[in-house]
Amino acid sequence: MSWPPSNAEHLLVTAAQMTALEEEMFASGLPVAALMEKVGQAMAAWFRQHPELLADGVKVLVGPGHNGGDGLVVARELHLAGVKVQLWAPLPIRQPLTAQHWTYVKSLGIHQLDHAPDVAGEPVWIEALFGLGQSRPLPEALATLLQARQRCQPGKLVSLDVPAGLCSDSGIPFPGGAAVAMTTLTVGLLKQGLIQDAAIDHVGRLVRVDMGVPEILLKQLPQSQTRRLCSADVATLPCQHLAAGAMKYERGRVLVIAGSDDYPGAAFLAIQGAIASGAGSIQAAVPVAVADQLWQVAPEVVLAAALESSAAGGMAVAPWLASHDLSRFDAVLIGPGLGRGGEPWSVMAEPLQRFAGLLVLDADGLNRLALVTDGWQWLKQRQGHTWLTPHAGEFRRLFPQLKARQPLDAALEASRLCGAAVLLKGAHSVVADPSGAAWQLAETASWVARTGLGDLLAGYAAGLGSMDAAKAQVCHCQGESLAVVALLHAEAARRCRQGSSASSIAQSLAELTISLQANECDQGHVKGYECKR
Repeated sequence: MSWPPSNAEHLLVTAAQMTALEEEMFASGLPVAALMEKVGQAMAAWFRQHPELLADGVKVLVGPGHNGGDGLVVARELHLAGVKVQLWAPLPIRQPLTAQHWTYVKSLGIHQLDHAPDVAGEPVWIEALFGLGQSRPLPEALATLLQARQRCQPGKLVSLDVPAGLCSDSGIPFPGGAAVAMTTLTVGLLKQGLIQDAAIDHVGRLVRVDMGVPEILLKQLPQSQTRRLCSADVATLPCQHLAAGAMKYERGRVLVIAGSDDYPGAAFLAIQGAIASGAGSIQAAVPVAVADQLWQVAPEVVLAAALESSAAGGMAVAPWLASHDLSRFDAVLIGPGLGRGGEPWSVMAEPLQRFAGLLVLDADGLNRLALVTDGWQWLKQRQGHTWLTPHAGEFRRLFPQLKARQPLDAALEASRLCGAAVLLKGAHSVVADPSGAAWQLAETASWVARTGLGDLLAGYAAGLGSMDAAKAQVCHCQGESLAVVALLHAEAARRCRQGSSASSIAQSLAELTISLQANECDQGHVKGYECKR
């Protein structure tokens, strides 16, 4: 696994891993005081770059440990820069280094409150209470205070390292609640809990404060360490271009099996996704209602079959599937909008099991599989690669034993169990590979959480996956290819200015994809020529 690089901007770590890295730095001779000074100075510099936050002064909530010490360095530097600073320590300070900083800032004349600050006050609160590795709920009075602050002055609190009351591994607030930050300045490497969906509303904007973790220590982390994906990673995608002379059937052959009388739009959107990928040949098995309009909506798509619905309402796929030669395709997508009332998975299973290409299972394909006795275990019998693209509800139905786990852990375990690459959709979607590698999106657009985007994603996954298969090059890390799909889909949605509907984003996705396939940067310049990036 080589993309994105294993550096401080991408690696997501647990609290235990971050603590171990710090301890190795201290054991190698780095003074704790030097690290606290470096971190605090960097945080203070960030505040000085945002003078609008300092106009009414700041109130620093100082915790008992080293997180409180970081806050005191920030307080000192802002005070020396002319900012009005007040301090409040709700708990006795227990770390000697933090106590020394407390004594020093007192000598500078910084005002120290003997009571909780006014929750309605205008000054920004700098929350430096507990930081990394919190393991228990906040004291009730503190939790109540932080909740009142959010009600009275939303968006006027900045947390240092990890918001108080938030688990830095899972991202779940402890009972009683957690601080709600407009920005979190996290130290060193990115803590995995801070980008989980459960944490988004508490973390706000996430800013990494560099503490200079040596490269030699980063290399000690597992090769499969989870990595964050963000917009800048589009520029470094591991794209392998098809041969210039390849004909259409050598540029990816996709079969889309989607739609039903109840959900005809799902078929059209999945087809749009496959078209956006640039795949050379696309065929579709769709319900009759969609087939009658296909030539008008997508004339480049070959109608493989016009299928009737079953008595239960879902599209009847099995008889046609059993008689069709799937070896003519590099990838098959099945699921979007099929309807859950169709024939059981068992009658569709045999041809899909034998198919040696990439199988993309989405939506009602996953729901039908979840209803059979062996469920996800069927996936281990597949001859070819399989990609699963469930949302949370579909995931819980297929992997009920994992429903209590958080998305990152759940996706990794599901992928390990079934041998398929898993894209667990959410605000910050997770992609997991059977090898134990994982990727998680971190910069996404909340306004595109709309119906149809999943259908578009499934079609796009099948299209790009078919192109990989057409190169006759086996990708040993299917998760990496699926992570590329997830990032491009999310980035096209984030960039789209024509609208937030799936149809609008399909056009944005097609434009982004062709720029990459033409070896252009995202400004339209050919890399290495006009482009200076």
